[in-house]
This record gives sequence, C-alpha cells and structure tokens, in this order.
Amino acid sequence: MPTFDTTLAFFAASVLLALVPGPDNVFVLLHSAVHGRRAGMLVVLGLCTGLLGHTTAVALGLAAVFAASATAFTVLKLCGAGYLVWLAWQAWRAPVSALGEATSEASSPRLSAAQTYGRGVLMNITNPKVAIFFLAFLPQFTNPAQGSMVGQILLLGGIFMLATLLTFGTVAVFAASFGMAFKRSLRAQRWLNRIASLVFVGLALKLATAQR
Repeated sequence: MPTFDTTLAFFAASVLLALVPGPDNVFVLLHSAVHGRRAGMLVVLGLCTGLLGHTTAVALGLAAVFAASATAFTVLKLCGAGYLVWLAWQAWRAPVSALGEATSEASSPRLSAAQTYGRGVLMNITNPKVAIFFLAFLPQFTNPAQGSMVGQILLLGGIFMLATLLTFGTVAVFAASFGMAFKRSLRAQRWLNRIASLVFVGLALKLATAQR
C-alpha cells in the first residue's frame, strides 16, 4: 500500500484538483443553488459514485480502451453532451412557484432522491476525460514495491472520492445558502434557471468538442 507521505500528498493534490473549475463542481454549484442543499449533496454522492466507476475502470484497464479508441471516446462524450443539453432544456423550462420555491420539473413534482442522485452519476460517468485523467493521474502515486497495483489504485480512488466529497459538499452547502436569497424572488428564480441552462449548454459544447 502507498506510504503515509504519498497518501497525504495525493489527498492534498486531490483537494486542489476538486477546486479547479470544471463540469462537475459547476454542476454541483448550480444544482445546489437552484434546488437546495439536500439536492446538491445527493448530486455530490452521485458524482462520487461515478468516480468509483472510473477508479474500477482504471484498475481493470478499461480506461485504456477509451484512451486508445477514438470511437469509444467520441460515443461516450456525445452521450454526455446530449445529457447536458437535456439538463439545459429542463432548467430553461422549469417554472417558479408563487411561494418562491423553484420546481425541478416543468409539470411534475420535484425530482426524487434517486433521480437527483442519478443525475450526479450520469454527469460523471459519461465524461470520458475523467477516465483518461484517472488513467494518467492515479498510477503516478503507485509503487510496484508497495504491493498490488490494483489494490493501490482502488485505495487512491477511494481517497480521491473522499477529497471530492468534502470539497464538493462544501460547495453545495454554500451554494444552497446563496440560492435561498434568490428563492424569495420569482424574477431572480427565472434568471437563475436561465443562467443554469446556458451554463449547461456551454458545458455540453465543451465536452462535445473535447479532444483526447
């Protein structure tokens, strides 16, 4: 297993990487501001579950397939971009209530916990750049002399998920508090929904044009 110094350095690097603006933390910020702290935390848990999938893929060598195959990379990134466009459409058409609480669907109740959690999973798992990043990042902190490489990668992936949970969880709490001010104004809610929609479109375009 990795040494304590290596583990500590990896955790610090993971926190810093989680703070760098990207699709995942922007998604957490927007979702928390629009739908509240609970929804934000469920998205964070979903994103962390997606990271579990990427960690497993690296450990089993599956991420190398996406790194080597242009077709696999393109298919996955287009699926992710399409999902972001769908989220943009949902945010754009989301109505606001007379009580100052934004609903998450145009003509249906708020998303269930499972649906909100699922959004986080899909958001992360359909981004092939995360898999390739893990393929490049995790092995740098492994050492064949320290034991099983698969075990080391799984452990590092778990540490990365912990760092992400703590960092994104903090973002969710602060964004939800900020969003409460907007929920007192119907006009502010509409603007927040429009901004969220445009950001999702921007993220979709960025992902769709991403190169390996």
